[in-house]
Amino acid sequence: MVSPVKVFGHPLSTNVARVLVCLEEVGAEYELVTVDFLAGEHNVPDHVARNPFGKIPALQDGDLVLFESRAIAKYILRKYKSSEVDLLRESDIEAAAMVDVWTEVEAQQYYPALSPVVFECIIFPIMRGTATDQKVVDESLEKLKNVLEVYEAHLSKHRYLAGDSFSFADLNHFPFTFYFMATPYASVFDAYPRVKAWWQGLISRPSIKKISANMPTKF
Repeated sequence: MVSPVKVFGHPLSTNVARVLVCLEEVGAEYELVTVDFLAGEHNVPDHVARNPFGKIPALQDGDLVLFESRAIAKYILRKYKSSEVDLLRESDIEAAAMVDVWTEVEAQQYYPALSPVVFECIIFPIMRGTATDQKVVDESLEKLKNVLEVYEAHLSKHRYLAGDSFSFADLNHFPFTFYFMATPYASVFDAYPRVKAWWQGLISRPSIKKISANMPTKF
């Protein structure tokens, strides 16, 4: 019997969620091995051997060990690609290029604008016991609004970010947006109806429903 893929991390982690939702999308068997980052388990030697930066997640597939959630996610989508599930669109070079573009947009534009709000409102108060820095939040929201204007215009022409088919470019936005919607600033999306409809479509997917069931919405 072939051992399932092992994911080392915690279900509350955004980066772990990115990996798990990809595994769910492709229908792969996997085992989540909990690494409690609040207890410092990500810094123990066994885990550092899997991820030398002491972060989560890490993935083990036989003798192969990977870290960095976006790289792990792409590995999963390549390994389990089928005629029914091809979220990287690598059989079509132009379609794949659009997936790459909007995957980079998430990493370089969307994430840097949205994530500080999540860190200040949720992550830092829990992990560090610090108060929300409202200046950081306000500055980030202004940046986010600029990004969402671009998304709104783009989604007026396309159903999904990389075209008219769902792809990794869309899926990649799930974890941090999910937690952003648990902050007091979720209503920011109301001013961008196409973006909001796109997001509501994302969270209706069975894979996201399953993984987000383990992610709290109240703090």
